Amino acid sequence: MIKNLSSHVNRYIFIYITFTCFFLFSFLVKGQADTLKSQILNEVVISASRIKENYLKSPTSIELLTLKQIQQSPALSYFDAIENMRGIQLITPSLGFKVYNARGFTNTTNVRFVQLVDGIDNQAPHIGSPIASAMAPNDLDIRQVEMIPGVASALYGMNSLNGLVNLITLNPFESEGLSFQQKTGVNHTGGTLLGGSQHDNKTVNPKLFSEISLRYAKKLSEKWAFKTNFTYQKGYDWIANSIIDLNPNANTSVGLLGKDNVGADYVNSYGNESSNRRTLTLSGKRYVVARTGYLEEEVTDYSINNIKGDFAVNFRMGGVPLKPNHEISYIFKYAQLDNVYQRTNRFRLDNYRLSQNALVYQNLTTQIKAYLTSENTGKSYNIRSMAENIDRSFKTDNTWFTDFTNEFNNQNKQGKTTVDALTIARTVADKGRPQPTTQQFNDLIEKLGDINNWDIGAALRVKSYLLHTEGLTDLSKKLSPVLQKKGFGLLAGFDYRNYFVIPDGNYFINPKETGKMLTYWKSGGFVQLSKKFFDEKLKFILTLRGDKNQYFDLRFNPRGSVVYSLNENNHFRASYQNGYRFPSLFEAFSNINSGGVKRVGGLPIMSQGIFENSYLRKAIDDFTAAVNQDINVNKLSQNEAILKNKNVLRKNDYTYLQPEYVNSFEIGYKGYPIGKRLFLDTDFYYNVYRNFMAQIEANVPIGTNTDSLAFYMYDRNKQARYRLWTNSKTIVKNYGGGISLTYNFYKNFIITSNTSFAKLKNVANNDGFEEAFNTPRWIVNVGINNATLTKNIGFGVNYKHQESFLWQSALASGIVPKITNFDAQLTYYLRNKGIQFKIAGTNVFNNHYVSFIAGPTIGAFYYATVTFNRLFQKSS
Repeated sequence: MIKNLSSHVNRYIFIYITFTCFFLFSFLVKGQADTLKSQILNEVVISASRIKENYLKSPTSIELLTLKQIQQSPALSYFDAIENMRGIQLITPSLGFKVYNARGFTNTTNVRFVQLVDGIDNQAPHIGSPIASAMAPNDLDIRQVEMIPGVASALYGMNSLNGLVNLITLNPFESEGLSFQQKTGVNHTGGTLLGGSQHDNKTVNPKLFSEISLRYAKKLSEKWAFKTNFTYQKGYDWIANSIIDLNPNANTSVGLLGKDNVGADYVNSYGNESSNRRTLTLSGKRYVVARTGYLEEEVTDYSINNIKGDFAVNFRMGGVPLKPNHEISYIFKYAQLDNVYQRTNRFRLDNYRLSQNALVYQNLTTQIKAYLTSENTGKSYNIRSMAENIDRSFKTDNTWFTDFTNEFNNQNKQGKTTVDALTIARTVADKGRPQPTTQQFNDLIEKLGDINNWDIGAALRVKSYLLHTEGLTDLSKKLSPVLQKKGFGLLAGFDYRNYFVIPDGNYFINPKETGKMLTYWKSGGFVQLSKKFFDEKLKFILTLRGDKNQYFDLRFNPRGSVVYSLNENNHFRASYQNGYRFPSLFEAFSNINSGGVKRVGGLPIMSQGIFENSYLRKAIDDFTAAVNQDINVNKLSQNEAILKNKNVLRKNDYTYLQPEYVNSFEIGYKGYPIGKRLFLDTDFYYNVYRNFMAQIEANVPIGTNTDSLAFYMYDRNKQARYRLWTNSKTIVKNYGGGISLTYNFYKNFIITSNTSFAKLKNVANNDGFEEAFNTPRWIVNVGINNATLTKNIGFGVNYKHQESFLWQSALASGIVPKITNFDAQLTYYLRNKGIQFKIAGTNVFNNHYVSFIAGPTIGAFYYATVTFNRLFQKSS
């Protein structure tokens, strides 16, 4: 422990000393002292309070990524550059699918973090969260990124418990012309090792990546303008290749460990999970035996083919010359994806389609938005279900385990050792098994990928829609200019959202009316009052929000915040708020058959009768292990062992879903503490969570004889198996904070640094079932850049360190090793022609890492970009 503490201290002392040297050096040289200050003082944000305000005076923590910062980033896109913002944790299920989170409790489908584009939610309806950047703007249309780490429910509604990002695009009235960008890159440059003994020493060759983007905007008159964007991305995904055994102790009672464990469950091998294992009696001992399964790379296509585009028409009302007082916009967006996606299991998205139609009206005091998002999963499939059902297609479980048992007994009679007998038994039982890359195997993928039942197939066939409307008005400007002059502000808003799902019979059903469309609605509104005191040095803001869900009572989210401006350069803030989250569509209504386990939504309409009659899967596993131990070691009969250990079984004492909620306190500071070149932003937060939503596994005995209950629980064939959405009873507290420094130390040289800390403090009423924290304690980013190293050359270098941490999920759990990366870019401008050339790399030293357990292995990515951008000509 002391050694680990010492290493942390040394690391941060080194960073501090380095930064201090730059700081002291800057006083010895003549620089452009006002450049940094003037840039930040003029920045305006809208996401923190839903009205335009000075960045320095925002009442909550808000991170800003400007167009200039994006252009200087080594990241592949602005969406990737968000990773380097303070407090952000990135996980990468796929090269084409990246998930952000802030302040703890990360997962691969982050329904607690909201992603907006110009204030419009771009989540996929059935998932309840965005498909990464699928419908986000491309690099040519982004103006800036505003990110709120932490609770934003009071203003934005129920899902924003962990944070929110608002991607703000360019308006065609202000930014017109033709822009073009071509990115060409390569990954797997050092060779990515394939998993499994059959692939020993085999690697993936380097793969090319290409992305082409276009933007065209035109101001047709003082009243009309339009823009259109298009992006096509093609490449080869990162490979999930971990063969760590998730079930290493399955056969410890019979001395089978490591590669001899016949009950192994390798992380990225599917078809050998709990539903594909049985406990067999072999030579008088009980062995846990798993079917063979397939590696992920054998049953999925890692190619990436993603298309997205959008079109917008803007109309401004009023006289001439016009001001943007009244503007109506129609926006259409479309995306089509072929890449890997991850929820509880990993999926291959194939011809997956999203579209959105939006109508927006806004003036100086009012905004009204209405939009419809549609989702069609196309020919996508569940990779795990594909693997296990390919195995079952040539032999049922009953036949395979019978063949295995018979061959083991045969080999045992011939005097083979136990390990050899088990190995030969598997070989014989697998005879005739479909082999990857053969025509038979490919035909099975095609066939099973079209069967919408995960007990026998793998298809993901969901069609869903999200209809949303909202309004926002600044009443202080509209109703009473006198109040505004006295420092009062009054803001009010409302929203209504309805989800529609066409029942597919596997993923979703309509429990009320079979075959009819499933609906799930919520509505809400808020009022925000603000008052300035002492010549606008002190500002109080009070917000009250209420939300009502179709299946839940009205819930209130209050927020109180205060901002104190000591002077133009120094601003302090504090806030306290509640946040609620209603169950997502999937958490509420899922109805999935998956490998003998049914995943059921947590509403009473979906799971009534299951909670009341089920037993916890963990207790059943403990009971089974204890019985096997008594049979194998203590030489008890099966009946004796079952009766001895029956008290290990535990009745399911969880119940139907309720909203989860958090109480959050935060303080912070933004400003220039010393001089004009050093900008500092720091915060501290403390959160208390209750009613975390998560899944619990529980089995219902098939049988009515209560005296035989323990015997039912020892026989998998006499249990109905479920995974249920419910709430943890644990009260979870976590705290953390961060600090960002931006320092203009010499001419146009800028050094940036941010450090974030997050810690799970303690839990009360601990039931061991709370949502996993899945967050490193420390994340450090340090960078240096200069956009004008010479007249035409700029550069940027970033360093990232992320501490190792525990990852827990239904698919796999374990320690995620630390991540240490360097990114770099060199840019050449032809400013008078509006052309930019960039060569860059992320993870340039090719240190392979995973961002979460069961995720892909990520290596170096090198690329070159050519951009022709009208904006360059305007700024030259």
